[in-house]
Amino acid sequence: MIVLPWLILELTDSSWLVALVGFFSSIPMLVLGFQGGVLADEMNRHRLLFVTQAANVVASLLLTVLLAADVAQVWHAYMVTLANGACWALSMPARRALVFDLLGPSGITNAIALDMVGMNGSRMLGPALGGALITLIGVTGGCVVISLFYAIGLVLLGSLRIPHTSRPASPRRQIGRNLLEGFRYVRENQTLVATVCITVVMNMLLFPYMPLVAVIARDVLHVDPLLLGALQAAEGLGALVGAIGIAAAVTISHHGRIFWGGSVLALGALLLFSVSRWYVLSFPALLWLGLGTAGFGTMQSAIVMLVAKEDMRGRALGVISLAIGAGPLGSLLIGAVADAVSPVFALRMSALLGIIAMACIALIFPTIIDRTQTPSPATGRRE
Repeated sequence: MIVLPWLILELTDSSWLVALVGFFSSIPMLVLGFQGGVLADEMNRHRLLFVTQAANVVASLLLTVLLAADVAQVWHAYMVTLANGACWALSMPARRALVFDLLGPSGITNAIALDMVGMNGSRMLGPALGGALITLIGVTGGCVVISLFYAIGLVLLGSLRIPHTSRPASPRRQIGRNLLEGFRYVRENQTLVATVCITVVMNMLLFPYMPLVAVIARDVLHVDPLLLGALQAAEGLGALVGAIGIAAAVTISHHGRIFWGGSVLALGALLLFSVSRWYVLSFPALLWLGLGTAGFGTMQSAIVMLVAKEDMRGRALGVISLAIGAGPLGSLLIGAVADAVSPVFALRMSALLGIIAMACIALIFPTIIDRTQTPSPATGRRE
């Protein structure tokens, strides 16, 4: 999330077009998110992950070739971002459900936290490496390295030997019927409804900030790509520390409290980042933002998998994926405000609206901060 925004900023010098990176990255969740949940219930999950990772490799290689030939245009970057987003939308529910297959409910929270450690480690090292690569060898060199890492991930994924887990055969239904079943099931559980609402708020009002960091770094903080990379790495570092703390926890009983509290912390840190004019303040602001997103990102899937029944877990995760699809709306909103007023005002407005929304969710759905209730394996009722 640094190479492509910087490329578009250099090509267009437009905050609006940079913000569209977030739109194209998240729009697949709105279109394909629930289908990913259905596929997680009906397909071989390991095979699905392999296919989507292979698609990421192909998309990254194509952009690298276009850049090397000096014919790359803005829409090429958008198409690569769209492809990456589609792969994530289709694979995310399977990725989370596969972890549950391997470890069961007793180890799921720590396992997801450990998974987040790896993801956040890459979010910390990736921007720093991306900024250094842009400075040293340009955007094209950065894309070469990205393609290499995608290929390494594909090889490692292919080498995994995951034991087959039998699941009850489910009749094939139309997507519309699956969608209705998922929504009906989620609607019956207040904790799941609150989880969906918080997911919508965070993806609509927090995460669209990411492409605009490049604009803020250049035009407000007046730093080069190297310091931009370090700035975005701060968020990954905070998220890494938070994920390690959650993974190391012996027992966690109030998953929703960490989920809600981490979200509020992240939105508050975004507000601080939006008012900062100094790099020395912006850096710790994004550090705290990452710490908050660790609580949000880890507990989001953990709550769903702990609360949902086994035969509805994929569909419930699919509803979450659909909620993540609110991101494109947020990207369009923040991009439009950034273009009409300023990127600083857009981020400040988004953070304030998010904090207000989180307070309302806690008042309407108080169970989100209560002890997590898991369903009985035999009856599906909550315990």
